[in-house]
Amino acid sequence: MASAAILGTAGYTGQETLDRVLAHPELDLVALGSDSLAGEGAGALDPRLNGSLPRFTTNEEAAGAGADVLFLCLENAAAAAFAAPENAIVVDLSGVHRLRDGAQAEAWYGLTPGAWSYGLPELYPPEGRLIANPGCYATATLLALGPLAGEIDSAVVDAKSGMTGAGKTLRSTSHAGFVLENFSPYAVGSHRHAPEIAQQLGFAVTFVPHLLPVRRGLLATCYVQTGADVRALLTDAYAASPVVRVLPEGVVPEIARVQNTDAAELGVFTDRATGTTIVICALDNLGKGAAGQAIQNANLALGLAETLGLRLTGVAV
Repeated sequence: MASAAILGTAGYTGQETLDRVLAHPELDLVALGSDSLAGEGAGALDPRLNGSLPRFTTNEEAAGAGADVLFLCLENAAAAAFAAPENAIVVDLSGVHRLRDGAQAEAWYGLTPGAWSYGLPELYPPEGRLIANPGCYATATLLALGPLAGEIDSAVVDAKSGMTGAGKTLRSTSHAGFVLENFSPYAVGSHRHAPEIAQQLGFAVTFVPHLLPVRRGLLATCYVQTGADVRALLTDAYAASPVVRVLPEGVVPEIARVQNTDAAELGVFTDRATGTTIVICALDNLGKGAAGQAIQNANLALGLAETLGLRLTGVAV
């Protein structure tokens, strides 16, 4: 078995990554890092966690535990300052190692630690031991548009995510009084996932994210003009994927089916009036959009079966 450590375990992505590691038959958890919970037992995060798990240490101590695989669930500045141990596989769930262009990284993050291998397994398998996990919006958009990149040169992306996508840090727009019974766009024309999407596709997209009054789940609706057989391109791209499913004609992706899973659904439609092709992707922002993809990337880096530790089936209703 390979040993694993998680840094920043107390956040949403850290908790989700912990859940996947505990379910993984080939990963042995040796360190739980959290500066806010250091010294406490795992039950401080969730009382259902039993006493056999390691106690929380500082993130620095967890990084030095000698683990084969480290999952960085840290804020951008902390991830940028992180010095990867020699020979360890490191999967970074922050955004600071995603952009290859230093000027772009500086403009969007104010940090230039250097790019790591961008790991979206179905389209861009990770290379080497330092892996940048894609953003949740970028994952959904790229799954929808990546196989079409040679057939289109622009797109409009209308995306919505549950509130856990913003992390645990309290802000005025994450209060229940703002979120509940509301639906609002944010970071219009200036979201950090936009340059990440453009980097991988080779062209910029018009991207507008929205905050849904739900805990988790993400849906991206992408509008493109093309004469290509989009359904055939997507079907071919994901024919062998155990994670991404192209739905039958006329069936729409739904957040409810992918919540609490690491799977993604794609639907393809044509607007009858304009001929516009519409590709819709649904996934869980904390699953395939974060922790599930991190586990996928770690599996590939370790030479393991891609789906070990993943949850790919939701609750049938």
